[in-house]
Amino acid sequence: MRVKIDDLKFSVLLATYNGGNYLNEQLNSIRNQSNVEVLIVVSDDCSSDNSLQLLSESRTANSELIVLSTKRLGSAAANFFRLLRDADFSRVDYVALSDQDDIWQEDKLSYAVEKIRENNADAYSSNVTAFWPSGSQKLINKAQSQQQYDYMFESAGPGCTFVLTRKLALELQRFLIANQAQCNQFALHDWFIYAYARSNKYKWFIDPTPHMLYRQHAENVVGANVGFKAKLARWKKLRDGWLVEQALATANILGYSNALPMQKLMRYNFLDRLWLIFNVTKLRRRLRDRVALALFLILPLKR
Repeated sequence: MRVKIDDLKFSVLLATYNGGNYLNEQLNSIRNQSNVEVLIVVSDDCSSDNSLQLLSESRTANSELIVLSTKRLGSAAANFFRLLRDADFSRVDYVALSDQDDIWQEDKLSYAVEKIRENNADAYSSNVTAFWPSGSQKLINKAQSQQQYDYMFESAGPGCTFVLTRKLALELQRFLIANQAQCNQFALHDWFIYAYARSNKYKWFIDPTPHMLYRQHAENVVGANVGFKAKLARWKKLRDGWLVEQALATANILGYSNALPMQKLMRYNFLDRLWLIFNVTKLRRRLRDRVALALFLILPLKR
């Protein structure tokens, strides 16, 4: 049974940087959302292509598009944090995040609201269908069951699928404003948002049904992690201590540094690593990621 959607208002936060080749297609897919009213708020990270021109033309033709003042931010995460700090959420029901180069199905937002209501959730994310210029497609499955500590080590999935209730968005906004300098150190906004929500007892629903096409190309900041080279690059980041650094920094600013996994990660002696390995099912959702984390934990940490 479908939940009735009554003229709900969405703020869609769109971060752009040199995305002119794909921007209009994505803007159109956002505007074509069914059964909801959409206001698109854009932050551009000083694009050097035609992105700003396209946004200016689109803003002139459409009243539902707001372009914030151009500001050099340096990363997708910093750009989304800026959007979350500066956008006005007072008159919307939900807040969604959007990349500049994807394609949304018409029911992406209305379906997310249905699932939020059905599950009495505060936030939503979903699987995506990755697609390549060749025309090939692949389901990216992020909808494994949530675990006790998974938010300390990973995101709920691609941030471009995130939908937050106004209550959660406003609480997150206040936190980001109060802690702007510390939050700018984080490389992955989606992981940080998920960790903020879960550590503050907000309920998160991960949907196995994809409602968007997740474009893959050479300029992807993160991408779908498909193929040997992508996996090797992520393993190198893991061995270089990136995961530990991000996990501990997130725990510190969000106030759960005393949680048992974080205490083990900080000390990182043999017994601590052993505990983490034996409890790896509580730390990551997917079997493949658990195996990779366990292999990493066997080895001494590079300092």
